Amino acid sequence: RRESVAILITTYNGSDARTYGNATITAVEIEISCDSSAKFFVGGNWKANGTLASIMRLCQDLNQGASTFKTKDVDVIVSPTMVHLGKVRSLLDTHYQVASQNVALKGLGAYTGEVPAEILHDLGVDWAITGHSERRAMCGETNEVVGMKTGRAVEQGLSVIACIGETLDQRKSGKLFEVLDAQVQALVDHVKDWSKVVIAYEPVWAIGTGVVASPAQAQEVHSYLRRLFAEKLGSDVSSTLRLIYGGSVTDQNCSELASQADIDGFLVGGASLKGPSFLNIIRSHSAKSVARW
Repeated sequence: RRESVAILITTYNGSDARTYGNATITAVEIEISCDSSAKFFVGGNWKANGTLASIMRLCQDLNQGASTFKTKDVDVIVSPTMVHLGKVRSLLDTHYQVASQNVALKGLGAYTGEVPAEILHDLGVDWAITGHSERRAMCGETNEVVGMKTGRAVEQGLSVIACIGETLDQRKSGKLFEVLDAQVQALVDHVKDWSKVVIAYEPVWAIGTGVVASPAQAQEVHSYLRRLFAEKLGSDVSSTLRLIYGGSVTDQNCSELASQADIDGFLVGGASLKGPSFLNIIRSHSAKSVARW
């Protein structure tokens, strides 16, 4: 992987400087930051969309395109509605995995309407999404709840796409990194196995609006997140932790976004409901390969 080195030189007076012959050497602080070495990842969040007829057509389109990418290069997960999980899993080629759009905070028991990780696992569903901004806003899920859900799902054997991101007001008021820090800390507090977690940065102001963060804006945040995870979890975890972008991703803008050093893929909304468009986004992993070398 590529490595960037930032050298910060501070001049000291008196005894802080070291003199060797005729040369005075000042103290040097070296900060090394590594780009991602993570495997590319593309998730499709179908949200509350789909009929039996439409998902059968979509799965057929995806299966027809499965031979155009290799699973060694990219992991692809689709997330239909809860009631369609079993059907979609049975229809799709093994190039694809299936995720639930939510997972319960609690386990088996008297929790009407909830679907715990144990039931998802029993159905052969290996992934779940937590912390999506729509659930945070409409269902009142706090950072703590999202952290607890994520931690418990991982403990029960699921892999998780954990979503974070700021609103437009939070960005404009200068609270972007404060918001992200709090969201990340809640995950760090509860997750033990980070090999089973993908972080989806989704600026709320870009979800479903047609407004997408520029590649530079997205990379700035992803780079910040990778440094933040390195501080909290160590560089071994942060360099392989997949940080994916979501927010009006299309087959028109995906390649430029994918070429950014710290963007490891996408969580796709509307475009994931169109087989050809979603397949083009999957194949944008090649832009990452080109950028790395």
